[in-house]
Amino acid sequence: MFTDLNVFKTAHALAVHAGQRQAIVAQNVANADTPGFKARDIAPFNQLLTTESTSSGMHASRSSHLNGITGRGLRWETLTPIGPSDPNGNSVSIETETLKAVDVKRQHDQALAIYKSSLSVLRTSLGRL
Repeated sequence: MFTDLNVFKTAHALAVHAGQRQAIVAQNVANADTPGFKARDIAPFNQLLTTESTSSGMHASRSSHLNGITGRGLRWETLTPIGPSDPNGNSVSIETETLKAVDVKRQHDQALAIYKSSLSVLRTSLGRL
C-alpha cells in the first residue's frame, strides 16, 4: 500500500542538498582570507529538479536516486561562479556567503516542514493522531 512514497524521498534529498550546500558555504567563509581561493557553490535544488526531469515524469539518474537503495551518494556538482575577486585572487564575499547560509537554512526548514506535514497526513490516513 505505502511502498513508494516519493514525497519523503524528495524531502530527504532536499535536506541532504541543504547540508551539502551549507558545507560548501562554510568552506568558503573559512577560506575568506586565503589568497587565490575561489568561492564555490552548487546549483539550487529546484534547478536540479528541472534539469533532471523529463516530460514523462521523474527518472533515476543515479543508482540511489528515487530508488531508496542506499540514501547515500547524493552528491551534486560543485560550481565555481565567475565574479570579481580581491587583488590577492580571493573571490569570497562574506555578505554573499551570509545570504547563501540564510537561503540554506530556509531550504532545510522547508524540507523538515514537508516531512512533518507528510508524516501527519500519513498518520491521519492510518487513523492515528
